[in-house]
Amino acid sequence: MDYKKYIAEKLKIDGVTEEEVYDALALPPTSEMGDYALPCFRFAKIFRKSPALIAEQLKGQISPDGVISEVSAVNGYLNFKVNKTRLSQEVIGRILSERDAYGASDEGKGRTICIDYSSINIAKPFHIGHLSTTVLGAALYRILNFLGYKSVGINHLGDYGTQFGKLISAYKRWGDRETVEKGGIRALNELYVRFHREAEEHPEYDDEARAYFKKIEEKDEECLALFRWFKELTLKDVQKIYDLLDVHFDSYAGESFYSDKMGPVVEELKEKGLLVESQGAQVVDLEAYGMPPCIILKSDGTSLYATRDMAAAIYRKKTYDFYKCLYVVAYQQNLHFKQFFKVLELMGKEWAKDLVHVAYGMVSLEEGTMSTRKGNVVFLEDVINRCIEKALAIITEKNPDLENKEEVAQKVGVGAVIFGALYNSKIKDIVFSYDKVLNFDGETSVYVQYTCARANSVLEKGGIPESWEAIEPNAVEFELVKAISALPETVKDAADKYEPSYIARFAVDVAQKFNKFYFDCKILGAEDERTKNFRLALTAATLQALKNAFSLLGIGIPDKM
Repeated sequence: MDYKKYIAEKLKIDGVTEEEVYDALALPPTSEMGDYALPCFRFAKIFRKSPALIAEQLKGQISPDGVISEVSAVNGYLNFKVNKTRLSQEVIGRILSERDAYGASDEGKGRTICIDYSSINIAKPFHIGHLSTTVLGAALYRILNFLGYKSVGINHLGDYGTQFGKLISAYKRWGDRETVEKGGIRALNELYVRFHREAEEHPEYDDEARAYFKKIEEKDEECLALFRWFKELTLKDVQKIYDLLDVHFDSYAGESFYSDKMGPVVEELKEKGLLVESQGAQVVDLEAYGMPPCIILKSDGTSLYATRDMAAAIYRKKTYDFYKCLYVVAYQQNLHFKQFFKVLELMGKEWAKDLVHVAYGMVSLEEGTMSTRKGNVVFLEDVINRCIEKALAIITEKNPDLENKEEVAQKVGVGAVIFGALYNSKIKDIVFSYDKVLNFDGETSVYVQYTCARANSVLEKGGIPESWEAIEPNAVEFELVKAISALPETVKDAADKYEPSYIARFAVDVAQKFNKFYFDCKILGAEDERTKNFRLALTAATLQALKNAFSLLGIGIPDKM
Protein backbone atom coordinates (compact mmCIF):
# COMPACT_ATOMS: atom_id res chain seq x y z
CA MET A 1 0.00 0.00 0.00
CA ASP A 2 1.18 3.53 -0.78
CA TYR A 3 0.58 5.15 2.60
CA LYS A 4 1.47 8.61 1.35
CA LYS A 5 -1.15 8.26 -1.40
CA TYR A 6 -3.71 7.06 1.16
CA ILE A 7 -3.09 10.14 3.32
CA ALA A 8 -3.02 12.54 0.37
CA GLU A 9 -6.40 11.24 -0.85
CA LYS A 10 -7.93 11.81 2.58
CA LEU A 11 -6.73 15.41 2.95
CA LYS A 12 -8.71 18.09 1.08
CA ILE A 13 -6.87 21.42 1.07
CA ASP A 14 -8.29 24.29 -1.02
CA GLY A 15 -5.85 25.42 -3.69
CA VAL A 16 -3.52 22.46 -3.12
CA THR A 17 -3.60 19.37 -5.37
CA GLU A 18 -3.43 15.79 -4.17
CA GLU A 19 -0.06 15.44 -5.93
CA GLU A 20 1.32 18.46 -4.04
CA VAL A 21 0.20 16.98 -0.72
CA TYR A 22 1.78 13.65 -1.69
CA ASP A 23 5.10 15.32 -2.53
CA ALA A 24 5.02 17.37 0.69
CA LEU A 25 4.62 14.33 2.95
CA ALA A 26 7.94 13.47 4.55
CA LEU A 27 9.50 11.17 7.13
CA PRO A 28 9.72 12.84 10.56
CA PRO A 29 13.19 13.16 12.13
CA THR A 30 12.22 10.76 14.93
CA SER A 31 9.82 7.82 14.94
CA GLU A 32 8.24 9.08 18.17
CA MET A 33 6.74 11.95 16.17
CA GLY A 34 5.16 9.60 13.65
CA ASP A 35 5.74 7.62 10.47
CA TYR A 36 4.79 10.42 8.06
CA ALA A 37 4.53 14.18 8.53
CA LEU A 38 2.96 17.03 6.56
CA PRO A 39 4.75 20.36 7.16
CA CYS A 40 2.04 23.05 7.09
CA PHE A 41 4.38 26.04 6.81
CA ARG A 42 4.02 26.13 3.02
CA PHE A 43 0.24 26.68 3.40
CA ALA A 44 0.54 29.67 5.74
CA LYS A 45 0.49 32.25 2.92
CA ILE A 46 -2.51 30.60 1.23
CA PHE A 47 -4.69 30.55 4.34
CA ARG A 48 -3.08 33.49 6.14
CA LYS A 49 -2.98 31.44 9.31
CA SER A 50 -0.22 30.05 11.45
CA PRO A 51 1.10 26.60 10.49
CA ALA A 52 0.12 25.32 13.95
CA LEU A 53 -3.50 26.37 13.44
CA ILE A 54 -3.59 24.87 9.90
CA ALA A 55 -2.24 21.55 11.21
CA GLU A 56 -4.84 21.54 13.97
CA GLN A 57 -7.69 22.16 11.50
CA LEU A 58 -6.46 19.52 9.03
CA LYS A 59 -6.20 16.98 11.84
CA GLY A 60 -10.00 16.77 11.94
CA GLN A 61 -10.15 15.49 8.35
CA ILE A 62 -8.59 12.11 9.16
CA SER A 63 -9.88 9.73 11.78
CA PRO A 64 -7.81 6.74 12.90
CA ASP A 65 -8.78 3.55 11.04
CA GLY A 66 -7.26 0.21 10.10
CA VAL A 67 -4.52 1.98 8.13
CA ILE A 68 -3.76 5.13 10.16
CA SER A 69 -3.56 4.46 13.88
CA GLU A 70 -2.94 7.99 15.16
CA VAL A 71 -3.03 11.60 13.91
CA SER A 72 -1.49 14.51 15.82
CA ALA A 73 -0.72 18.20 15.22
CA VAL A 74 2.61 19.33 16.68
CA ASN A 75 4.31 22.70 16.09
CA GLY A 76 2.96 23.20 12.57
CA TYR A 77 3.35 19.55 11.52
CA LEU A 78 0.51 17.11 10.93
CA ASN A 79 1.92 13.75 12.01
CA PHE A 80 0.61 10.30 11.15
CA LYS A 81 1.30 6.92 12.70
CA VAL A 82 0.37 3.88 10.64
CA ASN A 83 -0.93 0.49 11.71
CA LYS A 84 2.37 -1.25 12.52
CA THR A 85 1.12 -4.82 12.10
CA ARG A 86 -0.48 -4.11 8.74
CA LEU A 87 2.59 -2.27 7.42
CA SER A 88 4.90 -5.08 8.57
CA GLN A 89 2.74 -7.70 6.87
CA GLU A 90 2.63 -5.72 3.62
CA VAL A 91 6.33 -4.81 3.44
CA ILE A 92 7.75 -8.22 4.33
CA GLY A 93 5.16 -10.01 2.19
CA ARG A 94 5.92 -7.83 -0.80
CA ILE A 95 9.69 -8.32 -0.55
CA LEU A 96 9.46 -12.09 -0.13
CA SER A 97 7.07 -12.24 -3.07
CA GLU A 98 8.95 -9.93 -5.46
CA ARG A 99 12.47 -11.05 -4.47
CA ASP A 100 15.03 -9.68 -6.95
CA ALA A 101 12.38 -7.38 -8.44
CA TYR A 102 11.69 -5.59 -5.14
CA GLY A 103 12.21 -1.87 -5.72
CA ALA A 104 11.81 -2.17 -9.50
CA SER A 105 9.10 -0.56 -11.61
CA ASP A 106 8.08 -0.09 -15.24
CA GLU A 107 7.96 3.71 -15.15
CA GLY A 108 10.55 3.91 -17.94
CA LYS A 109 8.90 1.39 -20.25
CA GLY A 110 9.42 2.32 -23.90
CA ARG A 111 12.00 5.02 -23.11
CA THR A 112 15.70 4.89 -23.91
CA ILE A 113 18.36 6.70 -21.90
CA CYS A 114 21.89 7.03 -23.27
CA ILE A 115 24.63 7.21 -20.63
CA ASP A 116 28.08 8.43 -21.64
CA TYR A 117 30.51 7.30 -18.93
CA SER A 118 34.03 6.11 -18.19
CA SER A 119 35.23 7.32 -21.62
CA ILE A 120 38.85 6.40 -21.15
CA ASN A 121 41.66 7.78 -23.30
CA ILE A 122 43.50 5.41 -25.61
CA ALA A 123 47.10 4.74 -24.53
CA LYS A 124 46.61 6.53 -21.21
CA PRO A 125 46.34 4.69 -17.88
CA PHE A 126 43.01 3.78 -16.34
CA HIS A 127 43.70 5.67 -13.13
CA ILE A 128 41.88 6.50 -9.90
CA GLY A 129 40.48 9.65 -11.55
CA HIS A 130 38.37 7.41 -13.82
CA LEU A 131 36.80 5.63 -10.87
CA SER A 132 33.91 8.04 -10.25
CA THR A 133 32.67 8.31 -13.84
CA THR A 134 32.96 4.53 -14.31
CA VAL A 135 31.11 3.32 -11.21
CA LEU A 136 28.66 6.24 -11.15
CA GLY A 137 27.70 5.69 -14.78
CA ALA A 138 27.45 1.92 -14.32
CA ALA A 139 25.22 2.37 -11.24
CA LEU A 140 22.90 4.74 -13.14
CA TYR A 141 22.82 2.20 -16.01
CA ARG A 142 21.58 -0.52 -13.62
CA ILE A 143 19.20 1.75 -11.69
CA LEU A 144 17.49 3.03 -14.84
CA ASN A 145 17.17 -0.49 -16.27
CA PHE A 146 15.66 -1.53 -12.92
CA LEU A 147 12.99 1.14 -13.45
CA GLY A 148 12.09 -0.14 -16.89
CA TYR A 149 14.17 2.20 -19.06
CA LYS A 150 16.39 0.84 -21.78
CA SER A 151 19.86 2.07 -20.87
CA VAL A 152 22.49 2.44 -23.58
CA GLY A 153 25.97 2.53 -22.03
CA ILE A 154 28.41 4.49 -24.20
CA ASN A 155 32.18 4.50 -23.70
CA HIS A 156 33.06 7.65 -25.69
CA LEU A 157 36.70 6.76 -26.19
CA GLY A 158 39.29 9.52 -26.30
CA ASP A 159 40.85 8.29 -29.52
CA TYR A 160 41.41 11.51 -31.44
CA GLY A 161 44.00 14.25 -31.16
CA THR A 162 47.69 15.15 -31.24
CA GLN A 163 48.47 12.85 -28.27
CA PHE A 164 48.50 9.99 -30.79
CA GLY A 165 51.05 11.82 -32.87
CA LYS A 166 53.13 12.23 -29.70
CA LEU A 167 52.84 8.53 -28.97
CA ILE A 168 53.88 7.51 -32.48
CA SER A 169 56.84 9.90 -32.26
CA ALA A 170 57.85 8.45 -28.86
CA TYR A 171 57.38 4.84 -30.01
CA LYS A 172 59.45 5.32 -33.15
CA ARG A 173 62.20 7.04 -31.18
CA TRP A 174 62.42 4.89 -28.01
CA GLY A 175 59.97 1.99 -28.20
CA ASP A 176 59.98 -1.57 -29.49
CA ARG A 177 57.06 -3.89 -30.21
CA GLU A 178 58.02 -6.66 -27.79
CA THR A 179 58.33 -4.31 -24.78
CA VAL A 180 55.04 -2.54 -25.55
CA GLU A 181 53.16 -5.83 -26.16
CA LYS A 182 54.40 -7.12 -22.82
CA GLY A 183 53.87 -3.89 -20.86
CA GLY A 184 50.58 -2.86 -22.46
CA ILE A 185 49.07 0.43 -21.36
CA ARG A 186 51.79 1.02 -18.75
CA ALA A 187 54.50 0.77 -21.39
CA LEU A 188 52.58 3.19 -23.61
CA ASN A 189 52.18 5.57 -20.68
CA GLU A 190 55.92 5.49 -20.00
CA LEU A 191 56.57 6.48 -23.61
CA TYR A 192 54.00 9.30 -23.35
CA VAL A 193 55.53 10.64 -20.13
CA ARG A 194 59.04 10.45 -21.64
CA PHE A 195 57.90 12.36 -24.72
CA HIS A 196 56.68 15.29 -22.58
CA ARG A 197 59.87 15.27 -20.55
CA GLU A 198 62.10 15.24 -23.62
CA ALA A 199 59.96 17.76 -25.56
CA GLU A 200 60.71 20.41 -22.93
CA GLU A 201 64.27 20.44 -24.25
CA HIS A 202 63.38 19.56 -27.86
CA PRO A 203 60.31 21.62 -28.87
CA GLU A 204 60.72 20.30 -32.43
CA TYR A 205 59.31 16.98 -31.14
CA ASP A 206 55.91 18.67 -30.84
CA ASP A 207 56.03 19.67 -34.53
CA GLU A 208 56.83 16.06 -35.39
CA ALA A 209 53.88 14.86 -33.27
CA ARG A 210 51.49 17.19 -35.09
CA ALA A 211 52.78 15.89 -38.39
CA TYR A 212 52.18 12.28 -37.33
CA PHE A 213 48.63 13.07 -36.22
CA LYS A 214 47.96 14.71 -39.58
CA LYS A 215 49.14 11.48 -41.19
CA ILE A 216 46.55 9.56 -39.13
CA GLU A 217 43.85 11.93 -40.41
CA GLU A 218 45.15 11.45 -43.96
CA LYS A 219 44.84 7.65 -43.51
CA ASP A 220 48.59 6.96 -43.74
CA GLU A 221 48.80 3.16 -43.49
CA GLU A 222 51.77 2.91 -41.12
CA CYS A 223 50.46 5.57 -38.69
CA LEU A 224 46.92 4.14 -38.79
CA ALA A 225 48.26 0.65 -38.04
CA LEU A 226 50.15 1.95 -35.00
CA PHE A 227 47.09 3.90 -33.83
CA ARG A 228 44.88 0.79 -34.09
CA TRP A 229 47.48 -1.29 -32.25
CA PHE A 230 47.64 1.27 -29.39
CA LYS A 231 43.82 1.17 -29.22
CA GLU A 232 43.71 -2.65 -29.18
CA LEU A 233 46.32 -2.82 -26.38
CA THR A 234 44.42 -0.22 -24.32
CA LEU A 235 41.03 -1.89 -24.61
CA LYS A 236 42.53 -5.29 -23.78
CA ASP A 237 44.09 -3.86 -20.58
CA VAL A 238 41.08 -1.85 -19.39
CA GLN A 239 38.71 -4.75 -20.02
CA LYS A 240 40.34 -6.53 -17.04
CA ILE A 241 39.24 -3.64 -14.82
CA TYR A 242 35.76 -3.47 -16.33
CA ASP A 243 35.41 -7.21 -15.66
CA LEU A 244 36.49 -6.73 -12.03
CA LEU A 245 34.00 -3.87 -11.57
CA ASP A 246 31.27 -5.71 -13.53
CA VAL A 247 30.91 -2.72 -15.87
CA HIS A 248 29.51 -3.13 -19.38
CA PHE A 249 28.97 -0.94 -22.44
CA ASP A 250 26.71 -1.16 -25.48
CA SER A 251 28.86 1.14 -27.61
CA TYR A 252 32.55 2.03 -27.84
CA ALA A 253 32.03 4.71 -30.49
CA GLY A 254 34.77 7.20 -29.62
CA GLU A 255 35.77 10.61 -30.90
CA SER A 256 37.33 9.26 -34.09
CA PHE A 257 33.97 7.65 -35.00
CA TYR A 258 32.55 11.16 -35.47
CA SER A 259 35.40 12.52 -37.62
CA ASP A 260 33.25 12.22 -40.77
CA LYS A 261 30.10 13.46 -39.03
CA MET A 262 31.35 16.91 -38.00
CA GLY A 263 31.20 18.43 -41.51
CA PRO A 264 27.38 18.41 -41.69
CA VAL A 265 27.20 20.03 -38.23
CA VAL A 266 29.49 22.87 -39.32
CA GLU A 267 27.48 23.31 -42.54
CA GLU A 268 24.19 23.48 -40.62
CA LEU A 269 25.64 26.10 -38.28
CA LYS A 270 26.68 28.14 -41.32
CA GLU A 271 23.27 27.76 -43.00
CA LYS A 272 21.51 28.96 -39.85
CA GLY A 273 23.80 31.96 -39.55
CA LEU A 274 25.19 30.91 -36.19
CA LEU A 275 28.89 30.81 -37.12
CA VAL A 276 30.96 33.97 -36.85
CA GLU A 277 34.70 34.50 -37.28
CA SER A 278 36.80 35.43 -34.27
CA GLN A 279 40.58 35.78 -34.60
CA GLY A 280 40.54 33.36 -37.50
CA ALA A 281 38.46 30.75 -35.66
CA GLN A 282 34.82 29.86 -36.35
CA VAL A 283 32.69 30.34 -33.22
CA VAL A 284 29.10 30.60 -32.01
CA ASP A 285 28.63 33.82 -30.02
CA LEU A 286 27.01 33.02 -26.65
CA GLU A 287 27.52 36.40 -24.98
CA ALA A 288 23.74 36.91 -24.77
CA TYR A 289 23.59 33.80 -22.57
CA GLY A 290 26.39 34.85 -20.24
CA MET A 291 28.95 32.47 -21.75
CA PRO A 292 32.15 32.90 -23.76
CA PRO A 293 31.96 31.93 -27.46
CA CYS A 294 31.79 28.23 -28.30
CA ILE A 295 34.70 27.49 -30.65
CA ILE A 296 33.64 25.17 -33.48
CA LEU A 297 36.74 25.29 -35.69
CA LYS A 298 40.20 26.54 -34.76
CA SER A 299 42.02 29.01 -37.02
CA ASP A 300 43.76 26.09 -38.78
CA GLY A 301 40.36 24.50 -39.52
CA THR A 302 40.64 21.63 -37.02
CA SER A 303 37.70 20.63 -34.82
CA LEU A 304 37.39 20.73 -31.04
CA TYR A 305 35.60 18.73 -28.36
CA ALA A 306 32.43 20.78 -28.81
CA THR A 307 32.25 20.00 -32.54
CA ARG A 308 32.68 16.28 -31.92
CA ASP A 309 30.25 16.23 -28.99
CA MET A 310 27.56 17.97 -31.05
CA ALA A 311 28.03 15.45 -33.86
CA ALA A 312 27.81 12.64 -31.28
CA ALA A 313 24.61 14.04 -29.72
CA ILE A 314 22.93 14.33 -33.14
CA TYR A 315 24.03 10.78 -34.04
CA ARG A 316 22.71 9.40 -30.72
CA LYS A 317 19.34 11.08 -31.17
CA LYS A 318 19.00 9.64 -34.68
CA THR A 319 20.22 6.18 -33.65
CA TYR A 320 18.55 5.71 -30.26
CA ASP A 321 15.82 8.40 -30.17
CA PHE A 322 16.69 8.86 -26.51
CA TYR A 323 14.38 10.18 -23.81
CA LYS A 324 17.46 11.55 -22.01
CA CYS A 325 21.16 11.53 -22.81
CA LEU A 326 23.39 11.67 -19.72
CA TYR A 327 27.04 12.75 -19.67
CA VAL A 328 28.81 11.49 -16.53
CA VAL A 329 31.74 13.90 -16.56
CA ALA A 330 33.56 15.89 -13.85
CA TYR A 331 32.22 19.31 -12.90
CA GLN A 332 35.33 20.97 -14.37
CA GLN A 333 33.60 20.55 -17.74
CA ASN A 334 30.44 22.44 -16.67
CA LEU A 335 31.00 25.30 -19.13
CA HIS A 336 31.75 22.96 -22.04
CA PHE A 337 28.40 21.19 -21.61
CA LYS A 338 26.42 24.40 -21.11
CA GLN A 339 27.97 25.77 -24.29
CA PHE A 340 27.35 22.90 -26.65
CA PHE A 341 23.88 22.19 -25.20
CA LYS A 342 23.00 25.85 -25.89
CA VAL A 343 24.41 25.72 -29.45
CA LEU A 344 22.27 22.65 -30.23
CA GLU A 345 19.25 24.50 -28.83
CA LEU A 346 20.03 27.51 -31.05
CA MET A 347 20.23 25.13 -34.02
CA GLY A 348 16.58 24.28 -33.34
CA LYS A 349 17.16 20.85 -31.81
CA GLU A 350 14.21 20.78 -29.40
CA TRP A 351 15.65 17.64 -27.79
CA ALA A 352 18.65 19.64 -26.52
CA LYS A 353 16.63 20.04 -23.30
CA ASP A 354 17.00 16.27 -22.80
CA LEU A 355 20.80 16.42 -22.58
CA VAL A 356 21.98 16.21 -18.97
CA HIS A 357 25.46 16.78 -17.56
CA VAL A 358 25.75 14.52 -14.50
CA ALA A 359 28.65 16.33 -12.84
CA TYR A 360 30.80 14.76 -10.14
CA GLY A 361 33.71 15.88 -7.98
CA MET A 362 37.36 15.51 -8.85
CA VAL A 363 39.77 12.97 -7.42
CA SER A 364 43.21 14.16 -6.35
CA LEU A 365 46.14 12.59 -4.59
CA GLU A 366 47.00 13.64 -1.06
CA GLU A 367 50.06 15.41 -2.46
CA GLY A 368 48.16 17.14 -5.28
CA THR A 369 46.37 16.74 -8.58
CA MET A 370 47.21 13.85 -10.86
CA SER A 371 48.91 14.37 -14.22
CA THR A 372 49.32 11.73 -16.92
CA ARG A 373 51.98 13.84 -18.60
CA LYS A 374 54.13 14.00 -15.48
CA GLY A 375 53.48 10.38 -14.59
CA ASN A 376 52.09 10.87 -11.07
CA VAL A 377 48.99 8.72 -11.33
CA VAL A 378 47.52 5.96 -9.22
CA PHE A 379 46.50 3.06 -11.44
CA LEU A 380 42.98 1.90 -10.62
CA GLU A 381 44.03 -1.71 -11.12
CA ASP A 382 46.62 -1.28 -8.33
CA VAL A 383 44.02 0.18 -5.97
CA ILE A 384 41.59 -2.68 -6.60
CA ASN A 385 44.28 -5.36 -6.24
CA ARG A 386 45.55 -3.87 -2.97
CA CYS A 387 42.02 -3.84 -1.58
CA ILE A 388 41.53 -7.48 -2.58
CA GLU A 389 44.86 -8.43 -0.97
CA LYS A 390 43.99 -6.62 2.26
CA ALA A 391 40.53 -8.23 2.31
CA LEU A 392 42.11 -11.67 1.88
CA ALA A 393 44.52 -11.00 4.77
CA ILE A 394 41.67 -9.93 7.09
CA ILE A 395 39.48 -12.91 6.11
CA THR A 396 42.38 -15.34 6.57
CA GLU A 397 43.00 -13.92 10.04
CA LYS A 398 39.35 -13.85 11.17
CA ASN A 399 37.99 -16.93 9.43
CA PRO A 400 40.90 -19.15 8.27
CA ASP A 401 38.61 -22.10 7.45
CA LEU A 402 36.32 -20.11 5.14
CA GLU A 403 35.80 -21.76 1.77
CA ASN A 404 36.41 -19.73 -1.41
CA LYS A 405 38.44 -17.12 0.47
CA GLU A 406 39.82 -15.63 -2.74
CA GLU A 407 36.34 -15.24 -4.24
CA VAL A 408 35.02 -13.58 -1.08
CA ALA A 409 38.09 -11.31 -0.87
CA GLN A 410 37.45 -10.15 -4.43
CA LYS A 411 33.83 -9.23 -3.65
CA VAL A 412 34.92 -7.42 -0.50
CA GLY A 413 37.88 -5.60 -2.06
CA VAL A 414 36.10 -4.54 -5.24
CA GLY A 415 33.03 -3.55 -3.22
CA ALA A 416 35.16 -1.30 -0.99
CA VAL A 417 36.49 0.60 -4.00
CA ILE A 418 33.04 1.04 -5.61
CA PHE A 419 31.33 1.97 -2.35
CA GLY A 420 34.07 4.47 -1.51
CA ALA A 421 33.24 6.34 -4.72
CA LEU A 422 29.44 6.13 -4.39
CA TYR A 423 28.72 6.63 -0.68
CA ASN A 424 29.02 10.44 -0.64
CA SER A 425 27.16 12.89 -2.84
CA LYS A 426 28.59 12.68 -6.36
CA ILE A 427 29.51 16.37 -6.49
CA LYS A 428 31.96 16.14 -3.57
CA ASP A 429 35.68 16.17 -4.32
CA ILE A 430 37.62 13.12 -3.17
CA VAL A 431 41.18 13.28 -1.87
CA PHE A 432 42.41 9.80 -2.63
CA SER A 433 44.10 7.99 0.22
CA TYR A 434 44.92 4.29 0.45
CA ASP A 435 44.16 4.42 4.18
CA LYS A 436 40.62 5.63 3.56
CA VAL A 437 39.93 3.26 0.67
CA LEU A 438 41.31 0.32 2.66
CA ASN A 439 39.42 1.20 5.85
CA PHE A 440 37.04 -1.68 6.55
CA ASP A 441 35.31 -0.11 9.57
CA GLY A 442 32.32 2.19 9.90
CA GLU A 443 29.91 3.11 7.13
CA THR A 444 31.46 0.87 4.51
CA SER A 445 30.44 -1.82 2.06
CA VAL A 446 32.25 -4.40 4.22
CA TYR A 447 29.95 -3.57 7.13
CA VAL A 448 26.90 -4.16 4.92
CA GLN A 449 28.37 -7.35 3.45
CA TYR A 450 29.14 -8.71 6.91
CA THR A 451 25.58 -7.87 8.00
CA CYS A 452 24.26 -9.88 5.04
CA ALA A 453 26.51 -12.82 5.96
CA ARG A 454 25.10 -12.64 9.50
CA ALA A 455 21.51 -12.63 8.20
CA ASN A 456 22.33 -15.51 5.86
CA SER A 457 23.75 -17.51 8.77
CA VAL A 458 20.52 -17.03 10.75
CA LEU A 459 18.45 -18.20 7.78
CA GLU A 460 20.69 -21.23 7.22
CA LYS A 461 19.93 -22.33 10.78
CA GLY A 462 16.27 -21.30 11.00
CA GLY A 463 15.12 -21.40 7.38
CA ILE A 464 12.62 -19.08 5.72
CA PRO A 465 9.20 -20.03 7.10
CA GLU A 466 6.66 -21.20 4.53
CA SER A 467 3.89 -19.56 6.52
CA TRP A 468 4.18 -16.60 8.85
CA GLU A 469 2.07 -13.67 9.97
CA ALA A 470 2.98 -10.28 11.31
CA ILE A 471 2.90 -9.71 15.02
CA GLU A 472 2.58 -6.29 16.63
CA PRO A 473 6.23 -5.28 16.09
CA ASN A 474 8.25 -3.72 18.87
CA ALA A 475 10.07 -0.40 18.26
CA VAL A 476 13.29 -2.04 17.01
CA GLU A 477 11.48 -4.41 14.63
CA PHE A 478 9.29 -1.61 13.28
CA GLU A 479 12.28 0.66 12.61
CA LEU A 480 13.77 -2.14 10.50
CA VAL A 481 10.48 -2.69 8.66
CA LYS A 482 10.26 1.00 7.82
CA ALA A 483 13.89 1.07 6.71
CA ILE A 484 13.50 -1.80 4.20
CA SER A 485 10.17 -0.38 2.98
CA ALA A 486 12.06 2.67 1.68
CA LEU A 487 13.90 0.89 -1.14
CA PRO A 488 11.39 1.57 -3.99
CA GLU A 489 11.23 5.28 -3.18
CA THR A 490 15.00 5.42 -2.66
CA VAL A 491 15.65 3.87 -6.08
CA LYS A 492 13.27 6.34 -7.72
CA ASP A 493 14.93 9.30 -5.95
CA ALA A 494 18.37 8.00 -6.98
CA ALA A 495 17.22 7.86 -10.62
CA ASP A 496 15.48 11.25 -10.56
CA LYS A 497 18.51 13.01 -9.09
CA TYR A 498 21.18 10.78 -10.70
CA GLU A 499 22.48 10.09 -7.20
CA PRO A 500 23.39 6.46 -6.39
CA SER A 501 24.64 7.60 -2.96
CA TYR A 502 20.99 7.45 -1.82
CA ILE A 503 21.07 3.68 -2.33
CA ALA A 504 24.47 3.32 -0.64
CA ARG A 505 23.19 5.22 2.40
CA PHE A 506 19.97 3.19 2.40
CA ALA A 507 22.10 0.02 2.64
CA VAL A 508 24.12 1.32 5.61
CA ASP A 509 20.96 2.49 7.40
CA VAL A 510 19.27 -0.90 6.93
CA ALA A 511 22.43 -2.74 8.05
CA GLN A 512 22.63 -0.64 11.21
CA LYS A 513 18.97 -1.25 12.04
CA PHE A 514 19.28 -4.98 11.32
CA ASN A 515 22.26 -5.32 13.66
CA LYS A 516 20.31 -3.59 16.43
CA PHE A 517 17.42 -5.98 15.75
CA TYR A 518 19.84 -8.94 15.73
CA PHE A 519 21.26 -8.06 19.16
CA ASP A 520 18.04 -6.80 20.81
CA CYS A 521 15.56 -9.41 19.59
CA LYS A 522 15.98 -13.15 19.91
CA ILE A 523 15.33 -14.66 16.48
CA LEU A 524 15.93 -18.41 16.69
CA GLY A 525 15.33 -18.34 20.44
CA ALA A 526 12.12 -16.29 20.26
CA GLU A 527 9.50 -16.83 22.97
CA ASP A 528 7.01 -18.55 20.64
CA GLU A 529 6.79 -20.00 17.12
CA ARG A 530 4.76 -17.10 15.70
CA THR A 531 7.33 -14.53 16.85
CA LYS A 532 10.20 -16.70 15.60
CA ASN A 533 8.63 -17.07 12.15
CA PHE A 534 7.92 -13.34 11.92
CA ARG A 535 11.53 -12.50 12.81
CA LEU A 536 12.90 -15.05 10.34
CA ALA A 537 10.67 -13.56 7.62
CA LEU A 538 11.90 -10.07 8.56
CA THR A 539 15.51 -11.31 8.38
CA ALA A 540 14.93 -12.80 4.92
CA ALA A 541 13.25 -9.59 3.71
CA THR A 542 16.15 -7.50 5.02
CA LEU A 543 18.73 -9.68 3.29
CA GLN A 544 16.79 -9.43 0.02
CA ALA A 545 16.50 -5.63 0.26
CA LEU A 546 20.25 -5.30 0.89
CA LYS A 547 21.11 -7.65 -1.98
CA ASN A 548 18.92 -5.64 -4.35
CA ALA A 549 20.48 -2.35 -3.23
CA PHE A 550 24.05 -3.61 -3.60
CA SER A 551 23.25 -5.23 -6.95
CA LEU A 552 22.29 -1.78 -8.27
CA LEU A 553 25.63 -0.39 -7.08
CA GLY A 554 27.52 -3.28 -8.69
CA ILE A 555 28.67 -4.84 -5.41
CA GLY A 556 28.49 -8.58 -4.71
CA ILE A 557 27.26 -10.12 -1.45
CA PRO A 558 29.19 -13.16 -0.15
CA ASP A 559 27.11 -15.82 1.62
CA LYS A 560 29.79 -16.16 4.31
CA MET A 561 32.62 -13.98 5.53
